[in-house]
Amino acid sequence: MCHRLAPTFAGMDCKLIGISCDPVESHRKWSLDVLANAGLDGDELAFPIIADDRTIVSEMGMIDPEEKNAQGVPMPARALVILRGSTVKLTILYPATTGRNFDEVLRVLTSLQLTANCQLATPVNWTYGNRVVCTPPLTQEKIDERGYQNLTVVELPSGKPYLRTIDCPEPGQNAP
Repeated sequence: MCHRLAPTFAGMDCKLIGISCDPVESHRKWSLDVLANAGLDGDELAFPIIADDRTIVSEMGMIDPEEKNAQGVPMPARALVILRGSTVKLTILYPATTGRNFDEVLRVLTSLQLTANCQLATPVNWTYGNRVVCTPPLTQEKIDERGYQNLTVVELPSGKPYLRTIDCPEPGQNAP
């Protein structure tokens, strides 16, 4: 799946990197299996895979003690990390037996990019095109300056006008 989505991630200025606890030669053989299973030609995935002797996955807490391989060795969990520069913006740790949902990963990446440095936030269950929340530091002047549309202030029992929403800006209108 990552191989097919690599151009989509690249278009979002995102680099994919895999980490595996197997030697490089094992990665090469596994890559061929992945490509064949997906019905794709080629002998190399569209992203690099780092061969780890379990140092990295151990330091990052990515070992799943409950799931063991045929030799009884605990398997690494399926970790997903999104960095912005050197800052961790998201981590999701899936059990070794659970696949990732890349539609969700793309949605979260879109949200992170949409809201970065804009004083906006995506609310619970946000999807492409849905309204976004203005954070408290975002002034009316900046809302107008940036051309944000259809400001709504939600009436709350407290009477405080802090829950403000606007139409989703263009970068978050559609799935990548």
